[in-house]
Amino acid sequence: MQRQMGATTLEVTQGDITECAVDAIVNAANNHLWMGAGVAGAIKRKGGQVIEDEAVRLGPIAVGEAVVTGGGALKARHVIHAAAMGQDLVTDADLIREATINSLKRAMELGLASIAFPALGTGVGGFPMQEAAQVMIDATCTTLRNTPQTSLTRVVFVLFTPDAFAAFAQALAEATM
Repeated sequence: MQRQMGATTLEVTQGDITECAVDAIVNAANNHLWMGAGVAGAIKRKGGQVIEDEAVRLGPIAVGEAVVTGGGALKARHVIHAAAMGQDLVTDADLIREATINSLKRAMELGLASIAFPALGTGVGGFPMQEAAQVMIDATCTTLRNTPQTSLTRVVFVLFTPDAFAAFAQALAEATM
């Protein structure tokens, strides 16, 4: 499912984010940037220990912030580590919103054309999928609306399960562009 917002295509797809051919993929991180389970673990397995080593040197960061590392052996050149939760593994809508916005900002600061997001905060963080979808899509639309000269031409939400895909597709279909 796709929608256009200015020069940027927003897309929802089901698949493996570690296989995404984009400039940067977003890692659902904790604020210490350790990469253990979920999306973070998959990124480390596919991209290599070098990603976690680089990330940990940049941390800890504030919850809601985002930092960039290389992509290791991934197709993506960069990994944007979005701290949607702290060591307590608890998140909320505001933290997911901030982590989404700051990930987009890091991508734009680097002049990247494409970025892929997982569903932040919904795995280890246990945040409800439907609400995460609405928060992330809204934060993305607001950020793009406020940045008309963005370098981003493609923002992809890559969801692992059919239920997650359905939640994000619905949120994108209902979004104010």
